[in-house]
Amino acid sequence: MQKEKNRVALTSVIAAVFITAFKLTIGLLTGSLGILSEALHSALDMVAAIITFFSVRVSDKPADKEHNYGHGKVENLSALIETLLLLVTCVWIIYEAVHRLISGNMHIEVSIWSYVVVICSIIIDFTRSRALYKVARKHNSQALEADALHFSTDIWSSTVVLFGLLSYQFLGWYAADSIAALCVAVIVLFISYQLGRKAIDVLLDKSPVNATQTVHAILKEFPEVLKYHGLKARTAGADTFIKFNVHFDPELSLREVHEVCDKIELKIQSLIPRSEVYIHAEPEDACHADNEDDDYIL
Repeated sequence: MQKEKNRVALTSVIAAVFITAFKLTIGLLTGSLGILSEALHSALDMVAAIITFFSVRVSDKPADKEHNYGHGKVENLSALIETLLLLVTCVWIIYEAVHRLISGNMHIEVSIWSYVVVICSIIIDFTRSRALYKVARKHNSQALEADALHFSTDIWSSTVVLFGLLSYQFLGWYAADSIAALCVAVIVLFISYQLGRKAIDVLLDKSPVNATQTVHAILKEFPEVLKYHGLKARTAGADTFIKFNVHFDPELSLREVHEVCDKIELKIQSLIPRSEVYIHAEPEDACHADNEDDDYIL
């Protein structure tokens, strides 16, 4: 698993370095703000890809005495840093586009290389975003998912820039390049919001809805469980930590209770990959009838 994550992250870094250098060279030669904004976007993507590469190497380290729950949140922190980098991109793109529209300085040189770099960018970004998404979903990696989102936005933003170049060259619409750059900024802002919200939710230990719903459904399958409460779940990188209390008939033996808890744990782990489950078993009697608000009677 670790080798596959490292390999796809390293491939992403190499692709980002190539496409950034290509876009920057053509953008400087043609003066196209659309291509230059894409170059800056790709440069920050390159930084993000490097951060992702190192984060996935650290996040799967096992728990130790200082990090009892592992190092998974390094991935979530990496995703948040990528969000901040995307916001920096937006500020520069919006400033430069508005400045050109106001000043009227919108002349650019469109050549065959302008189209080559944009089309190559679309092809490369499509290929690497698919590869990243595949591995991210396979291993539940938020860092790789954030990286994939970065590069999938590049596909749309490069398409917008291509439209701007065509409009400038064939329709004489000189503001098209700057307007295309503004559209890129809007796309980046939208994705930044999605990435940032998800990363912050995990860093603040927001309960994953899918995980809690899965546990609710599983517990209903066990008739031995009379009631459960205190269900809590949180994620850290690819790991999910789940804990809850369950009530059993006091007449059941300790061995029987233990066997049911083992079955519940295995069932949860089969549906929620890389989950750690903590179950506290209690007898259903007057001493444990606390009537908590989050009690679930089955």
